[in-house]
Amino acid sequence: MSKAKAKAKQVKGKLKETAGDAMGDKGMQAEGRSERLTGKAQETAAKAAERLKKSGR
Repeated sequence: MSKAKAKAKQVKGKLKETAGDAMGDKGMQAEGRSERLTGKAQETAAKAAERLKKSGR
């Protein structure tokens, strides 16, 4: 996954998490948090892959 797509997933998750918090919907809040953290992990993986590619490995 690209860094841009991972970042978009983080933003979408944060919005969902905030909306769930505002509405008192714990399920939506947890779903958003999960999506945000998944996006962060995917961004980290994309950065690592990019570094490996640049190093010639």
